[in-house]
Amino acid sequence: MHADEQRDGQRERLLQAIVEEAGERGLEQTTIAHVIARAGVSRPTFYGHFSDRQACVLQALRGVQAALLAQIAQAISRQEPQRATHATIVALLEFAEAQPAAARMLLNEALAGGSEVLDARDEGLAATVALIDAAHRSLPDASPLPDLPAELLVGAVHRVLASRLRRGERGLLSLQDDLLAWIDSFQRPIAEHRWSHGRAFPPPARSAFLPEAPLRPPLPLASGRPRRSAGAIAENQRLRIIFATAAVIAERGYSISSVAEIIRAAGVDARVFYSLFSDKQDALMAVHELGFQRTMAVTAGAFFAAEEWPTRIWEAVRAFTQGLDQNPSFSRVGLVEGHAGRPETVQRLEDLMAGFTIFLQEGYQYAASNGRGPSTLGLEAIAAANMELLYRRARADAQVAAQLPAIAYCCLTPFISPGRADQVIDELIAGERDDQPTPTANR
Repeated sequence: MHADEQRDGQRERLLQAIVEEAGERGLEQTTIAHVIARAGVSRPTFYGHFSDRQACVLQALRGVQAALLAQIAQAISRQEPQRATHATIVALLEFAEAQPAAARMLLNEALAGGSEVLDARDEGLAATVALIDAAHRSLPDASPLPDLPAELLVGAVHRVLASRLRRGERGLLSLQDDLLAWIDSFQRPIAEHRWSHGRAFPPPARSAFLPEAPLRPPLPLASGRPRRSAGAIAENQRLRIIFATAAVIAERGYSISSVAEIIRAAGVDARVFYSLFSDKQDALMAVHELGFQRTMAVTAGAFFAAEEWPTRIWEAVRAFTQGLDQNPSFSRVGLVEGHAGRPETVQRLEDLMAGFTIFLQEGYQYAASNGRGPSTLGLEAIAAANMELLYRRARADAQVAAQLPAIAYCCLTPFISPGRADQVIDELIAGERDDQPTPTANR
């Protein structure tokens, strides 16, 4: 074998090894030692190909993306142009079913890989959307297409598949009918589209359920002999560490943040940190817990205060998004760094998505009269599409509250049709503009 062929073979074995290792144990737990053992090469050989683990991850991820994009392009070419989104989703499902390790690397583990890997993940999604847009470009205005941005439709399916791949589920092709039915619920003629390319809205009026002040850490304890109980002192230190963890990870990213940085930001010493948390992942979990509790309390309070379901959704999303904007460090950690850390940390993000679907359940009362209504998987897809939107806004350091109408449209449409959702949202926006009490929507 020639030296170049041998070198190429080593590189391919290393790339395949990191995909398989990440698929089995998760990217967070995959080390260079695991990769070289699986590939059957030495550590110097690894560093002869890649500067570090991150470089290997990026190259492997791009290879998986290239294979998937080729499969999607072929699937789109075999369908009528207006079926491009459907062809993309089916190709995604087929890829995930046939190559679960590669699919997990792309759809789930990429979300835990840090800034560069997230950039690569988003670039791959943008390339997928470009294939769909190219197929749609020549369609006449009367053609029915989903009136929702393609990056949210495809991103939602990415997230739906990611959680199942992380749990090792198979039979993913069985999701096809429900996912395509969810996508079809947004269809209408291109000439009537209002949402498929995004819309800009002014920030909505402040929710009455939004706390007056953002979450803040307690002040450090005064020096000298403390006058508080040991429990009160520990709680003060615990909260300062939680807020410091959120601030450091929001600024630096989970993968390169250290306990030493958190300790300095919190103003405590290492002994205090390790008396309260076992490691950085444990502190991250506490950030998720505090953020989850606050978010659900604010959202639920706003939801149940309104009378009719469409207005409940509107008020819940208003409070939810404004709460995210009020606490940007917690929001970024939850939305962008939510897949970092241990599986139970990721589960907390999925719990938030599942909790949001509870607010959608009442929509079936509105769907009953016209036979509409998404499946249980459709509810999950709604939450996943909104999570993709929020993630994108958080990565861009952009406020999310102005997306209230877009999120409401995504929630309402599968139950009451695109046209009726437009009407309800226009009424709610008009109520805001006129500074009048928010109108209730009639069934």
